[in-house]
Amino acid sequence: MAEQQLNAPPRALSVVHETTTGVIQVHEYQADRYTIVGNHLAQHTELSLTAIGLATHILSLPNGSQVDIRTLAERFPEGRDRITAALQELEEHGYVQRVLVRTAKGQLVTRTYAFSDPKATRTRLAREAEDEPRPAHEPVPERPARELEPEPHPAAEPVRSSVTTALLTDLRRHDARLLLSERDVHGLAPLVGAWLERGIAPDDVRRAITASLPPDLRNPVGLLRHRLTTLLPPPLAAAPATARPAPLQNCDHCDRAFRATGPGRCRDCRPPLAQAA
Repeated sequence: MAEQQLNAPPRALSVVHETTTGVIQVHEYQADRYTIVGNHLAQHTELSLTAIGLATHILSLPNGSQVDIRTLAERFPEGRDRITAALQELEEHGYVQRVLVRTAKGQLVTRTYAFSDPKATRTRLAREAEDEPRPAHEPVPERPARELEPEPHPAAEPVRSSVTTALLTDLRRHDARLLLSERDVHGLAPLVGAWLERGIAPDDVRRAITASLPPDLRNPVGLLRHRLTTLLPPPLAAAPATARPAPLQNCDHCDRAFRATGPGRCRDCRPPLAQAA
């Protein structure tokens, strides 16, 4: 009887890193159909195992795949509640961001962004914002005196500043690529203030500067500055003066109040035309 050869390695074990205890890693070379997942996600100390698994699944999907709660609940046995909680965990730690955007047809849809490394993305966006060339001096075009708008009341300045800052800061909720640094917000705030001074509502300003953003947006600050400058609506013309109503008079006969340019009788106390004639 032939003796069994125990020195032949199993065919499936290509690379084996043996340890004295615990897990033993068995790695195989994968030529295609694999997803790179960083240890910052796979070994995250604050995310649940469900959230880590869900993030890995979302990162493995091609662009355009549906990752809403209903679709995920139909795909996995965890159910809507656990999937909802896992998505909320991923949002809190920056791996997933869900924003409402308006399509060209005016419909509101949810757009989901999945970040393989949120910290690296924030660092890159901040670096790109700092590297953006800025002119040393931007000349302000002169306007005729009749187009000059009155100076705002000093008490209105803090209110306008808070509105412009909130509008610019909130842009990232509608599109993650519009994540602005504090320096960019302060630089764009005067341009937004010019829209508000001309009576444009904040929501209308946001829609005007974020409509139909290019898919390969590389310089969000430059695009916003361009749109805020070139799309600024002209000031509204002064409203025509309305005719003031006639003053009140007291009827000479019944003392009832009525409107007329001069004293006399009200309409009820006036004699008929034939009698007056």
